[in-house]
Amino acid sequence: SGHFTILSLDVAMKAMQLAEDQVCPIIMFWKFDLNTTSHVDKLLDKEDVTLHELMDEDDILQECKAQNRKLLDFLCQQHCMEELVNLITHEPPVDMDEKVRFKYPNTACELLTSDVPQINDKLGGDETLLNILYDFLDHEPPLNPLLASFFSKTIGNLIARKTEQVIAFLRKKDKFISLVLKHIDTSAMMDLLLRLISCVEPATLRQEVLNWLNEAKIIQRLVELIHSSQDEDRQSNASQTLCDIIRLSRDQSNQLQEVPEPDPLLTALESQECVEQLLKNMFDGEQTENCIVNGTQVLLTLLETRRSGVEGLMDSYTQGFERSYTVNSSILYGIEPRLKDFHQLLLSPPKKTAILTTIGVLEEPLGNARLHGSRLIAALLHTNTPSINQELCRLSTMNLLLDLFFKYTWNNFLHFQVELSIAAILSHSVQEGKTTTNDLEGKEEVLNGNVATESLETPENNTENIMVTHLFQKCCLVQRILDAWEANDKIQAEGGMRRGNMGHLTRIANAVVQNMEKGPMQTQISEFIKELPEDCRGRWESFVEETLTETNRRNTVDLVSTHHLHSSSEDEDIESAFPNELSLQQAFSEYQIQQMTANFVDQFGFNDEEFPNASLFEACCNERIQQFDDNEEEEDIWEEKEIRIPLCFFVSSGSGWTAVFEPVNSKPPAPCVAMDVGSSVWDSAAPENTTPEEKGWAKFTDFQPFCCSESGPRCSSPVDTESSDSDGNPKQSQDKNCK
Repeated sequence: SGHFTILSLDVAMKAMQLAEDQVCPIIMFWKFDLNTTSHVDKLLDKEDVTLHELMDEDDILQECKAQNRKLLDFLCQQHCMEELVNLITHEPPVDMDEKVRFKYPNTACELLTSDVPQINDKLGGDETLLNILYDFLDHEPPLNPLLASFFSKTIGNLIARKTEQVIAFLRKKDKFISLVLKHIDTSAMMDLLLRLISCVEPATLRQEVLNWLNEAKIIQRLVELIHSSQDEDRQSNASQTLCDIIRLSRDQSNQLQEVPEPDPLLTALESQECVEQLLKNMFDGEQTENCIVNGTQVLLTLLETRRSGVEGLMDSYTQGFERSYTVNSSILYGIEPRLKDFHQLLLSPPKKTAILTTIGVLEEPLGNARLHGSRLIAALLHTNTPSINQELCRLSTMNLLLDLFFKYTWNNFLHFQVELSIAAILSHSVQEGKTTTNDLEGKEEVLNGNVATESLETPENNTENIMVTHLFQKCCLVQRILDAWEANDKIQAEGGMRRGNMGHLTRIANAVVQNMEKGPMQTQISEFIKELPEDCRGRWESFVEETLTETNRRNTVDLVSTHHLHSSSEDEDIESAFPNELSLQQAFSEYQIQQMTANFVDQFGFNDEEFPNASLFEACCNERIQQFDDNEEEEDIWEEKEIRIPLCFFVSSGSGWTAVFEPVNSKPPAPCVAMDVGSSVWDSAAPENTTPEEKGWAKFTDFQPFCCSESGPRCSSPVDTESSDSDGNPKQSQDKNCK
């Protein structure tokens, strides 16, 4: 290839003659030499060619997918197919170079899964080959993860392409399910199970497979693996498999127009017996964080009422609505008696060692178990089930979550779950009865059917919501907001760092104000505010009218200079929430910006009054940027010009840092934005003899370390513990081990 030849001497002579007669320009006819044969074909012409020789050729896979007849005839010979299957199911020699040790197994897997009909027919229709493949499972764990992936990919391809033959073969193997679960610590086995559930067509055959797996009690056996006696990989993969089965089953049942019968695996998972067994494994006997986390993940998936899919939340909004599901009452019935265990988990989780963070040593970490416990409480509150609400009130779990919220001031994951819980309570639309009779009737009504997040109750049942009462009376939400805000102001006034939960606390306060003005429990919340002690009510009204309003104003971000985020205290009603796709995107963008603003404030600890002002920043930039005007004369956009780009850099101002905007080759202007982070970790004494020429550049050698210094006070601890005094100020520490 790559050589050129003249098609014909007669044609060339004629072309030259035409050129001489000036009838047409010289025309030369060339073509690539397409007669060159592939090197694979040349090898196949040899009588003693081996499979390994062919697999050494780089283009063997390409020739296979192109359905090269000679190659396929060679590969589909019995001894070649057996060798290919053996390559993906048997460990290669250990004395081989690691770089090429798995070269042939990888190539063999690619050939077997190349989706060529001749190979699929040969492999799927030959029981000898299937037995060699199946025998891979009959080894002691752990399996080689790479070979396991080759095995799973090959079987999965056959399940999709030769469904009836492979399913019939596997169903004859009594130990198949047991062997797969035996090796569930290898993720490839988890993938194989999911392929059996999701890749079988037609629907009738899929139902047969589901019934077969259900008869083998696959769900119950996976639940048994989520136990403290099992190793972490087995528990984690079993949990993930159950979560995927729930989502796959719900999605497929929604997609199928006519479902012949319910999904038996989903029915088993949603049963009260299954939920109770899972909770028993989590809490009875030895309690480990890994078991609690994996079990809670399954419960959270069962409680999912809306899913945005893998595309993300934004994509689901642009598509219209999220896919919604209902929560089976048996799930809630199974969880309710175990709420006391989750409450106890929040009080005393499995012990964890102290950890070093960027802002100090965390003596008692919150832990993943307690975080998942808070996630479950938030999910349960969103179902708004009367009996569960009553039990949570009896246990005072919401009060405990608020304790953790104010104790772990730097754990934004926890803060978000507490915020979701409060938002769920404030937005409850189901009106619960005050009397025991009404409570029991409500419980019976809920438990006799599926529970959705949105209630169909009408406002005429204007009775008291016990969770709202609990939140404002028992948990003293308003007083806690005011006390925490004032404590933070005091810390910042003394030069301390802004607490990390203030962004979420701002959003919680806004939620209270918003629901007091126009929420479903507006009347009840307003009554609680009026019943506050006179001094507390005055503090709250002043806080809402002044402090919160000013904080919201600073956090407001202009979107395309046309739409502003409104604080909840403004007297403006939106005519229709999210009327079209554009407003959905805009609303979600606002939510993202609010969330990022809250997280940014939480992370970096800026004082409220010194947070960067977006409009002032934009104004400074606009003074130095000449915008295009369609009415002006056209100019050459490619003409070389001097471009002045506004520069922004920070200068030390003694007590903090100042952002200065300066165009190139110009005299520095006066400072336009001033910021003082208000944190002792950034403070450094500026030299007294600083000259004007030196001003304008930050001296990074003056920075103190993030953690501790031998001469200065220790940074704020992530937990308000003994390291702080009664006012929340960090105590002095001489930690010489901190670098």
